[in-house]
Amino acid sequence: MIKGYDVSAFQNANFPTAGISFAFIKGTEGRSYVNPKQKEQAAHARAAGLVVGFYHFLHPGHIKEQAAHFVQGSASIEYDLMVVDWETNPDGTAATCAEKDAFIAEVKRLRGSSHKIGLYCNRDFWRHRDTTGNAGDFLWIAVYGVTPGKPGIQSAWLFHQYTDKPLDTNVCKFASKAELVAFAGGINGVKN
Repeated sequence: MIKGYDVSAFQNANFPTAGISFAFIKGTEGRSYVNPKQKEQAAHARAAGLVVGFYHFLHPGHIKEQAAHFVQGSASIEYDLMVVDWETNPDGTAATCAEKDAFIAEVKRLRGSSHKIGLYCNRDFWRHRDTTGNAGDFLWIAVYGVTPGKPGIQSAWLFHQYTDKPLDTNVCKFASKAELVAFAGGINGVKN
């Protein structure tokens, strides 16, 4: 398994890159928020040769508008991974399973075949709120307090977020960065 981090505006643009193969960066949230550090964070990750992904924190409602905001507002380039972050919002609400599925479908429609689109959620959302098993092209599951790479679900997963110390840290099922690059179709806008 290979290791990576995910970062947002709470982290420095120059997060550590030694010993990791990928980085997910918060791009957008809802219909208006854009991570002000994402361009610098992405440039830092690309300079280190990492596979880059962007995520959108999904709110209930206005799904097509949120998908368009993600596609237009994230600093992604061709072959970057794109992810919907499906969890409880600060106000205690959460998008429905149908809204999550509609968001994935709309981002796929807008981005075409040059991006793998995935789902990030915790084990509770996956087991108890998801009714379709739709994770797009891949599932990124968050389960803390377990062995990295053993999230305790039967479903196929690709990424496992297992801690937030010192950063949100993840493993990927692939044995090498080259396998992840092949899955993504390329790296840093260059076809594999």
